Amino acid sequence: MNKQDIPQSAEQASEPVVERHPLEPFLPENARLLMLGSFPPPRRRWSMEFYYPNLQNDMWRIFGDHFFGERDHFLTPDRKAFDRARLEEFLRTKGVALYDTACEVIRLKGNASDNFLQVVRETDIPALIRRLPHCRAVVVTGQKAAETLCRKLGIATVPEVGGSQPFTLDGRRLQLWRMPSSSRAYPRPLEWKAAHYARMFDEVFR
Repeated sequence: MNKQDIPQSAEQASEPVVERHPLEPFLPENARLLMLGSFPPPRRRWSMEFYYPNLQNDMWRIFGDHFFGERDHFLTPDRKAFDRARLEEFLRTKGVALYDTACEVIRLKGNASDNFLQVVRETDIPALIRRLPHCRAVVVTGQKAAETLCRKLGIATVPEVGGSQPFTLDGRRLQLWRMPSSSRAYPRPLEWKAAHYARMFDEVFR
């Protein structure tokens, strides 16, 4: 069968789907901390139109536990979603910026796992940092994000989970933190993850 005889839909089905990042960078002017994940999960897993939208992801529970002593602080009253409005208000007040290390990806298995993300286009991370004059620390959440960021910034060694190291950009000295993934697919209890994040929060916001 010649290529022209193959139905167009069949041809398209065999081609990988490139996903563009669905969210704009969240960059409060006063941000002291820039948090970078890898890429949002598929939309069917979203509970809100914002970062870490999967209800099974514990990032906002880690924030709630540390800053309010209540893991479910950022859940909506029906506990079926995270409250985007309250999150944005808190993050703007605290000075936390958010984006991801990839702008375009291919999901090799159609799920949210970083292990099956093929990065097509990386984020211009130095450009993001330059838009945040008060930023003093960059946090990567998970292995894929850590590897991508270190490659982009020319950092030879990826810090261990929970660790950090300084780096310089345009004469600015910043700290790179490697935090554990907040996904429940990462096989550590929330308490263990929260302890690593607590140390980083205390250093950045002291």
